[in-house]
Amino acid sequence: MFKTIMKLTIYENLKRIVAQLVRIFKLDIAPAPTGRPRKITKLDSLTLALYQHQSTRSTKKSVYDDFKKVLRCSYKTLVCAMNESARLTLQIIFLLMRLNKKQAHPIKYTDSTDLPVCLRKNADKHRAMKGLAGWGYSSKGWFYGLKLTYTRDHDGKPLALKITAPSYPDREIFKEINADLDGLLVADAGYTSRQLEQEMHVEGRRWVLTRPLKSMRRLATHWQLAVYQGRFKIELDFRSLKLFFGLITSLPRSINGYFANYLQALLAFTLR
Repeated sequence: MFKTIMKLTIYENLKRIVAQLVRIFKLDIAPAPTGRPRKITKLDSLTLALYQHQSTRSTKKSVYDDFKKVLRCSYKTLVCAMNESARLTLQIIFLLMRLNKKQAHPIKYTDSTDLPVCLRKNADKHRAMKGLAGWGYSSKGWFYGLKLTYTRDHDGKPLALKITAPSYPDREIFKEINADLDGLLVADAGYTSRQLEQEMHVEGRRWVLTRPLKSMRRLATHWQLAVYQGRFKIELDFRSLKLFFGLITSLPRSINGYFANYLQALLAFTLR
């Protein structure tokens, strides 16, 4: 009984938040005027997806088991509805980031993390993300999948993100996602480039600060080192996304399923 009450409480709280965001951003979630009526509304589909990521449910099947008596539809219908809600998820994330940019802290942090789509031993047989995924190297070693590049401000507000193949140049992504940001953009030594600093610099508005490589003769000042120390927060974001919000998965059987999982995990993390 207690578990049932907790599940419903989490679900209702999420539904109230999503409904409020839909009203604020004036998003269209009305059903199509023609065709077969939907078994699950767009609002409920997104709420169920966020419920999966905020309630530590590892699979859609566990979500179905929690609500099958209420849903009264097949498991396949639930999966399709949750995957279709990725478009609404992307709209909300985009609008939230655009709103955050207007009131962002002057200090911003950018970093990337690996998104494995399967185990390394299964890479040759993997089909769902074939053509999009590729081999990449992270601090944990080689992986087969994608790469998430993410920018947040000092207060934790998400400002920009991009999901690419691992081979896509980090510095190019940095320029693309931070092109409309002002303030102090901080990144780790992997982004160190005099050309990048010059191209992104806007006098009186924007500066790029990257940690010098150990082989470089550049020295960091005390205030620069203090700013660098704030980078651990973005690392904690990645850790939380992977450990507690289900960002990493190998279960989807389609491209839509993978990207729905990534976007819904990011939105659930943002609304935590």
